[in-house]
Amino acid sequence: MSPIKLFEQKKVRSHYDAEQEIWYFSVIDVIEILTGSTIPKRYWTDLKKKLTKEGSQLYEEIVQLKFESSDGKKYNTDCLDSQKLLRLIQSIPSPKAEPFKQWLAKVGYERMQELADPAQSLDRARENWQKLGRSEKWIQQRMTGQETRNKLTDYWKDSGVEKPDEFALLTNIIHQEWTGLSVKKHKEVKGLETQNLRDHMSEAELIFTALAELSTRQIAESDQAKGLIENAKASKKGGAIAKNARIALEDKTGKSVVTGENFLPPAKKELNE
Repeated sequence: MSPIKLFEQKKVRSHYDAEQEIWYFSVIDVIEILTGSTIPKRYWTDLKKKLTKEGSQLYEEIVQLKFESSDGKKYNTDCLDSQKLLRLIQSIPSPKAEPFKQWLAKVGYERMQELADPAQSLDRARENWQKLGRSEKWIQQRMTGQETRNKLTDYWKDSGVEKPDEFALLTNIIHQEWTGLSVKKHKEVKGLETQNLRDHMSEAELIFTALAELSTRQIAESDQAKGLIENAKASKKGGAIAKNARIALEDKTGKSVVTGENFLPPAKKELNE
């Protein structure tokens, strides 16, 4: 999901990378707020040239994410994480610089609170899903699946899996095994870009994802899996259990569990087609 954060009632397009646990923010939005410029893109272009001449490495650390623009279409947008954004702010003379730094810290603090007390994160998520019109049944399944996911990632951390790319690799092994699709391909099938795949799963997809991750954790615990390689083996076994259950259900119903259905608003669906 790519949420909109508000600073003094002004929008800052942002994206939270759950795998890396990093916030990314639209540079253009931040510059517009700090400078009051009516042409923040030009200001950013000039600033990039200035920083490059000064030998700054900041330009090389820009991440491009697709954000929705005022015309309703999505465009690649220059983004920076919180730490690098703070460095950028130092290059922009603005009376709002300090309040914005405090705002960034607050965004990070809220996330830290959620990590320390997952219930806060789930409460915020439930409220957001309700606003998006999700059914209570779907919300309950989504939250149950998230709890299952958290227990699995906790096991991975305790067993020596630490790097974000290792978490992503293990997640993809499980997903590929039970769905027959990589996470990236599954998102493509659903017409998603930066959105969270699980937020656009059907109830059945959520249930089978939870089964795959529950099975993976219990197998890993039984095998006392340590490190990436042993946990990768457990992930494949756990995914296979959900795969076999999926095939059995599909044989009985004649319907595919993995679908291209999503919860995108109609306007966005049209843009993706």
